[in-house]
Amino acid sequence: MDRLEAFRSIAAQANKGEITFSSNINATLKVKQLLDDPDTHLASATKLVLADPLFSARTVAIANSAAYNRTGTKINNVTTAVMRLGFGTLRSLAISLIVRQMNSGISDPAIRQKSVELWEHTACVAALAHVIARRMTRIDPDTALFAGIVHEVGGFYLLSRSDEFPGLLDGELEGWVEYGEKIIGRGVLKALEIPDVICEGIEAVWVGHGAQPPVTLGDVLILANDLATTLSPLQPASELAIRDEATRIDFAVGDETLSSILDDATEQIESLREALLN
Repeated sequence: MDRLEAFRSIAAQANKGEITFSSNINATLKVKQLLDDPDTHLASATKLVLADPLFSARTVAIANSAAYNRTGTKINNVTTAVMRLGFGTLRSLAISLIVRQMNSGISDPAIRQKSVELWEHTACVAALAHVIARRMTRIDPDTALFAGIVHEVGGFYLLSRSDEFPGLLDGELEGWVEYGEKIIGRGVLKALEIPDVICEGIEAVWVGHGAQPPVTLGDVLILANDLATTLSPLQPASELAIRDEATRIDFAVGDETLSSILDDATEQIESLREALLN
């Protein structure tokens, strides 16, 4: 099977809803589903987080990041961290664990490195999206964070399947652009039960034309992608020149400018990015 046929095969499975996750991902999915339940209480959510050491550590780290810790008061327990973050951010953290778990079984060192780079890109976009939404729009920042975390989920799923298709990600990646972002991406988003509003925002990224200043969630994600200092390893070289031009954009946002807002929020962006990475 050549590479294009492999892309088509994975895309066809995704289009039919034939998405298979490992047992550890299915366990984390159950955590997300419980957090989605409006009847879940604080004590139950805290118990869920405490059951997973990585989830616990990530929750406390995010709660202590500059994006969520406006007073500078550090906390060192999960209960207080859950109270500070709320269920929306906890759902984002659960999804971030799912995304990272997708590639835990990759054996090829080169593909594993692509997974690391894709998560670095994802964390950068998610942190930027959170700040852009809060400082420039009326969009809920936690929704933007969630969208940033899952906007490349199709890519992570593709990487998780690469051991089955040797050479799938060698050389240029036009096949990914044609079959992956849309068909595979939609299939994985549906399997993860991602809300429609998030999916619509991600679809806008695939189109790639957003308003400036941003208005919609899609606009926020497009701008965050353009500004991300870490590139996706799945981005074809043919798109890099366009992206380089996009990173030089600046525009007015009320009495401020994009550049001044980003300068002011540097600590918040970086601390949130680091918390997602570690």
